[in-house]
Amino acid sequence: MITYARMSNQRWDGASYDRVSNIQQEWAAAIIARLELEGSETVLDAGCGSGRVTEQLLEALPRGRVIAVDASPSMVEAARERLLGDPANEGRVAVELVDLVDLDLDEPVDAVFSSATFHWIRDHERLFARMHAALRPGGRLVAQCGGEGNIAGLRGRVARVMAREPYAGHFAGWEPPWNYAGAQESERLLTAAGFDRVRCWLAEAPSVPNEPREFLSTIVFGPHNQRLPQELREPFMDDVMATLGDDVTIDYVRLNIDAVA
Repeated sequence: MITYARMSNQRWDGASYDRVSNIQQEWAAAIIARLELEGSETVLDAGCGSGRVTEQLLEALPRGRVIAVDASPSMVEAARERLLGDPANEGRVAVELVDLVDLDLDEPVDAVFSSATFHWIRDHERLFARMHAALRPGGRLVAQCGGEGNIAGLRGRVARVMAREPYAGHFAGWEPPWNYAGAQESERLLTAAGFDRVRCWLAEAPSVPNEPREFLSTIVFGPHNQRLPQELREPFMDDVMATLGDDVTIDYVRLNIDAVA
């Protein structure tokens, strides 16, 4: 049984994410390749988003099955619309509304795949324990998320906008919702959770989105916009885009995770 539990504070627009998440799709292809699937496995997509990446995963599993979970109702709605309406996916994919730190599956899976999700979860100790519990002995966890130093330069530039009126008061005492972890600490937590053959590494991945404003508003600065009243969100993004000018390169740093249960 999958346990439905408390949801993340991060609120997503699944339709907007689906439109602009080309960068995340590109990352996912490399992560799926690292899984080295035979094609008949059952795989957990831990943080499926709008289902675009889940489609890539299903292509690598012609005889297999995917359990796709996400903590965002909007994302789950978008993923169900994308995946469950396709007759080719009948019996091959389930899409569930689940917080990963409370995940409880009926039976273990052969592999856990995750792309651009783990950094949205603050408690990695509990997260990794649940991922280990979801896997059969010898099953693989292959994941990538934001790591130490992720978007540090971009955040520094936008901090100047956040410090201005009329925005400053809305960011007073704000703690960002992400956990950009380092490789060494992640290896320690994964080992403590029971994983073997653990390998974590950081990689720079500077990227320029196709639709800069919507991408930044939805994905990078979504948590910032949610701190603001509706009437200040568009002016805030106007000021962000003016500050960035022609340089909208996002200085991504990715934390890669490979481990065996």
